[in-house]
Amino acid sequence: MNLLKEILQEHSRPQMIRIVNYVGANEKRFAELVGIFLNGPYRVTQRAAWPLSNCVELHPELVKPHLKKLISFLGKSGEHDAVKRNILRFLQFVPIPRSLQGRTTALCFQFLGDTKEPIAIRVFSMTVLANLAKENPELKNEIIPMIEDQMPYGSAGFVSRGKKILKFLRN
Repeated sequence: MNLLKEILQEHSRPQMIRIVNYVGANEKRFAELVGIFLNGPYRVTQRAAWPLSNCVELHPELVKPHLKKLISFLGKSGEHDAVKRNILRFLQFVPIPRSLQGRTTALCFQFLGDTKEPIAIRVFSMTVLANLAKENPELKNEIIPMIEDQMPYGSAGFVSRGKKILKFLRN
């Protein structure tokens, strides 16, 4: 399968599933997908984001050698919301190495605090921060008030996730 050709062919759930099934647990194919995602152009990156996040959810070990590049990419300004959303989505499922936790934490606080960001980006950021707080309990003191401040103005999805995260952080 030519991954780039398949990504360009169509942007649909069945196509995403075909790509995810093709990549499977194969490190080389996953690396090719990451390369396509990182090297764009814009439309290709946007379309590769969905299968990439699904591959990581199914095989989180595959992303480990690529995390630094992907977290750096997350911090690039001007990237499409789909890129941020899908990177943050898969970061919920993977352990983040100590060396990348500071940058990841800063980005997630930035996204969570920006009310102009789409709800999914803010909610995924909240979850990534809660996961990071398992290893860094001092983060709870920053995450809890930030979520509490936003709860009265949040969407149903934000409030629902916020309640779960607050309960987790307070235990």
